[in-house]
Formats: sequence, structure tokens, C-alpha cells
Amino acid sequence: MRRVIAIAVAGASLAGCSSFSWDSFKSAPSPVQVQLESTPPGADAVTSVGPGCKTPCTVSVATPDNGFSVTFNLPKYQPATVPVTIVRNPGDLTTSASTVVDPNPVVAELQPAAPPPRARKSRPKRPKPTAAAPAAEPAAAAAGTPFPDPNAPVQR
Repeated sequence: MRRVIAIAVAGASLAGCSSFSWDSFKSAPSPVQVQLESTPPGADAVTSVGPGCKTPCTVSVATPDNGFSVTFNLPKYQPATVPVTIVRNPGDLTTSASTVVDPNPVVAELQPAAPPPRARKSRPKRPKPTAAAPAAEPAAAAAGTPFPDPNAPVQR
């Protein structure tokens, strides 16, 4: 009889406890190993969840719920960011829970940075030779009109 009373009291005390949650029975997600590679090798790879290294390398990442990204940086190359998705399989009675990282390995092909534009050397401009003003027609000047004489010979 004492056992029945002890169990009933323990059950009643748990039922009234506001901090009790079934989440306390869940295990923390285990970190996953992610392999990072770049072409060319030697880039600084940094994940959006913290860890990073110099490629090729492997980092241990605590698996976030919605994935993360990896940014690759190498001098004289354009930076590249690769999104990574996390797929969780909760498992059942016959299989254990698993976490899949896609892609793994995470590979970035870095493109060379465009060279900075070279400053153009400016050459001093040469003054253009001035053409001699055409000689005024004597007949037009004499007549006081700006129009040339239509009967005057054409100069070539």
C-alpha cells in the first residue's frame, strides 16, 4: 500500500510541475563532420554557424535546424558562398536517427578577381595646324555682298 501512495504522490507532483517538458528527454543534436574543399586549395572557409578552416579541411558543425552556408575567401579571387542544407531522419523502432549534410564535401570553384583597371596614360594633344583662310573673291568683296560670284572660276 505504501508503494501505491508513493507513486500517486510522485505522479501528482510531476503533474503540477510547470517546468516539466517532454523536450528534456530529447537528445541534443550531435555535431556533424563537414568536409570543405576549394579550387584552388588554400582558401579560408568560414561557416555561418561559426567554425572555419583553410581548405582542404574538415570542421565539426552543430547542426542547425534550417541549414547554413560556407563562404570561401582567397586573395586575388572572388569570394564564393555555398548553401548547405541539413536533412534529418528521425528514425523509428528499427532505424536510428540520422543527419545528412548536402552537399558533403562542400566544394567551391573560385574565380580569379578582375584586375583593377589600369590608368591610361594621357598624351598631350598636338595642336592642329590651322588651315589658311580661303581668299575672298575680289568681286564679292567689291560688290559688298557675302555671296560669291557665280561666274567666277572654281578653285580646286
